[in-house]
Amino acid sequence: MKKNIIKKLFIKISRIMGYEIIDQNNFTSPTLDKELNKDLSMLNDKSIVLPLGEVKISRKVESILVLFRTNSNIEIWDQNKKRLFELSKIEYTLRSLKSLLKSINFCKEKYSNIKIKIIIIDDNTNESNLSKIKNLISKNNLNIVFKKVDHEKYKKIIKEQKNEQTYSNLASLLCCYESAKENTDDLVFFVEDDYLHFEPMMEEMIASYERISSQINKDIFMCPADYPYLYMNNEKTNVLIGNKRHWRTVSETLCTFMTSKKFLEKYWDNFYKTCLDRHDPFEKYINEIYKSEICVSPLKSLSVHFTNVNSSYGLSPFIDYKKLWTENE
Repeated sequence: MKKNIIKKLFIKISRIMGYEIIDQNNFTSPTLDKELNKDLSMLNDKSIVLPLGEVKISRKVESILVLFRTNSNIEIWDQNKKRLFELSKIEYTLRSLKSLLKSINFCKEKYSNIKIKIIIIDDNTNESNLSKIKNLISKNNLNIVFKKVDHEKYKKIIKEQKNEQTYSNLASLLCCYESAKENTDDLVFFVEDDYLHFEPMMEEMIASYERISSQINKDIFMCPADYPYLYMNNEKTNVLIGNKRHWRTVSETLCTFMTSKKFLEKYWDNFYKTCLDRHDPFEKYINEIYKSEICVSPLKSLSVHFTNVNSSYGLSPFIDYKKLWTENE
């Protein structure tokens, strides 16, 4: 009885002082009142990964603006190829959106204090497909705004392109970045409509953003996909510990990534110049940012880019593509 009283007193004092106790004999944390195989971290407070211990969260995430860019009329931009499963583009757009909404809802169940707003930037989707997208939106109790791209607005800004598809893509992207600049309060997540997301994606990105940025004491860029092309140049990388998986530093991404309002404003010229012309690579000015700032991608992937099976910019390795596809039907 005396031992129990002392133990309870010790646990109480530890809680007051902000320390956590690990009881490896019983495989529990008495201060957290959890088994060690449970999530021990607390959003906006501390990130705990065994056996590395605790990281105090100094960079707290308060809100996320998600910009989902859609065009269901173009099968694969800049290519004459078919995607994995060889269906019409609207199928990929709908499954992409469905998986994104599922991931956001999953995240909100755990992190209810995080404010999440979604803006859908639509580029010339026909009425039939538009109704399918809006029907999917109507089934979710989320803060979603729909915005059509005004192509005329950018005629004097974007250089003349070889085809209408390229101009349309650049106009859509510029509309997306401008919407982010006007509406972002904290984090911003740019998402294209041919990525399918695993349910824990949003949760892992938020918690890992807090952990990694708190450790290095600065904001970061995060890409949710583990692209195959990143393994083709034998580039050196640093591996970091996130919330529930490893992350590695990368020097390139496509146009699906998360960052902060601070970095959006700091590197606005890079964002803006990306949209003025067709560059090689397309993300040239975005990738230039990574020479000065840290960008990380997950191991293994949280999102999969559903392109042609032979594309080095597409399918992430070691993923059950068919399962992810059918889960979001």
